[in-house]
Amino acid sequence: MLFRDICKVLLEIEGKSGRIEITQMLAEIYNRLSPSEAEKITYLLQGKLKPEYYGIDFGIGEKFVIAALANATGYHENEIAAIYSKKGDIGETANELIGVKRQKSLYSKELTIEDVYNSMMKMASASGEGSQTTKIRSLSELFNSTTPPEAKYISRIVLNKLRLKIGDSTILDALSWAKKGDKTLREYLERAYNLSSDLGLVARVFFSDSENIGNFKINVFMPVRPALAERLNNAEEIFKKLGGCGVEYKYDGFRIQVHKRGDQVMIFSRKMENMGPIFPDIVESVKKLKHKEIIFEGEALAFNEKENRFYSFQETMHRRRKYGLEAASKSWPLHVYVFDLMYLDGKDYTMLPMQDRRKAIEKIFPFGNNLKLSEWRLARSPEDIQKVFDDAVGKRLEGIIAKNMRAPYTAGKRDFAWIKLKKSYGKAVDTVDAVIVGYYLGKGSRTKFGFGGILCAVYNEDKDVFETIAKVGSGFTEEEMAGFKEKLDTEKIIEPNANLSFNVKPDFWINMKYVAEIAFDDITVSSQHTCMEKDGRGFALRFPRFVKLREDKDIYEITTSSEVRDMFKLMKGARR
Repeated sequence: MLFRDICKVLLEIEGKSGRIEITQMLAEIYNRLSPSEAEKITYLLQGKLKPEYYGIDFGIGEKFVIAALANATGYHENEIAAIYSKKGDIGETANELIGVKRQKSLYSKELTIEDVYNSMMKMASASGEGSQTTKIRSLSELFNSTTPPEAKYISRIVLNKLRLKIGDSTILDALSWAKKGDKTLREYLERAYNLSSDLGLVARVFFSDSENIGNFKINVFMPVRPALAERLNNAEEIFKKLGGCGVEYKYDGFRIQVHKRGDQVMIFSRKMENMGPIFPDIVESVKKLKHKEIIFEGEALAFNEKENRFYSFQETMHRRRKYGLEAASKSWPLHVYVFDLMYLDGKDYTMLPMQDRRKAIEKIFPFGNNLKLSEWRLARSPEDIQKVFDDAVGKRLEGIIAKNMRAPYTAGKRDFAWIKLKKSYGKAVDTVDAVIVGYYLGKGSRTKFGFGGILCAVYNEDKDVFETIAKVGSGFTEEEMAGFKEKLDTEKIIEPNANLSFNVKPDFWINMKYVAEIAFDDITVSSQHTCMEKDGRGFALRFPRFVKLREDKDIYEITTSSEVRDMFKLMKGARR
């Protein structure tokens, strides 16, 4: 299929706001594609070429796009930069310039989906000496053959700034609509995605044989999307919900998923990045496991042997560095506390109840090196739950996770199979994880930092949009304020992301990339924010305070709008 035909539909979608209408239009595209084309278009709609764990990145910045446009159109780079500065959108800049070229291409052709994807893969694969020239030349060749709309979307895709109201959830709905005209196949498609973390692969398999999508299998070296926990306020509420349950420490480190086949080991972060190369000490321990194939989950955190205590999350994060690995492993030795099992020697464990999965890992991890079992106790009363919670907090941990012993592993989903209970920060009842969507300039004593706070949003799964919930101006150290300005400046954009719902505006919008943990005193109803907005009023955090950046979390793993609504109800009930 020609890429320009895809772009015509994307132009129409860009002018729509209703999710159902967008889903149906996207489904119409899919119905015109081969399985291979469906795979590639799905990746491009996600702003990528392969899932994160492949480690393939476009490696292209705005200057590269400007240089390629200059080669293709005959305009000087300074002229293009000026137009871009005025428009604030590289896509609209490319759309205008390709339509008024000063020079004609010696060679051009109609671009297929395969042409565009293969050219982008060539760009991403270029490395070493001369790679910048190769990237610019490949992009220039694409621009030589594009119509204005094609140039618009190619420019946005390579910079991961597609600016359409299309998230993974909408794509899953569209795949189902393409075959059934409704969302009845969504459950099977979502499970396939949760087991593979590869939406392009799911699309290709689905259009090759839609009847077998429900038989999708778990595979070693294909990370499973992590199960997520709901929250309740106290031990009594947890016991009322679960009854007798397993309770384990909630470790304040970074969650990893470990895959092993023979002597080959890969370690994936929550964001599906391959972390194996920077955790050689963990890799070596995993290699010693007697099982040929295994996938398990654990929380990695640094441990201070001399003081017999866990390091803080910020200290543990030093181990994510890519350089000085030997020194880092000595200064912050990692312990991995294993808490779940997904796969073992050909058997899928995700469908087994928690009690069976726990018994299995207790047989696998009885030894005492840096792979350890998570602290786990059976609770038969609220008092039992509270005791484990007090023990965890006493060891400077975050709190506990209570688990339904009869529940399977709910990959990629948040439900009450797991329930978290966290310690409070100051007066805060709890914390939320929210994506930073913009920032404010500093005033008064903060003028020198150029940074005064952040605007944050949570994720509405039903609408596939992000909704603002707090303007956060406190909790930052002076060092963090100076660092935030530098970090966020690299992600500044003129217009907000297309799938962001907002009423208030920051001084600067940024690409939705960074996740922050925010503490608060209460949740109130406000006309300023759009979280679960109804009749012009949504939920907002009262006295929000920055706790830390969660660089281990993806923006789709943050607190959801429905979670905030449930927390509001819980707090409202507690105040009565």
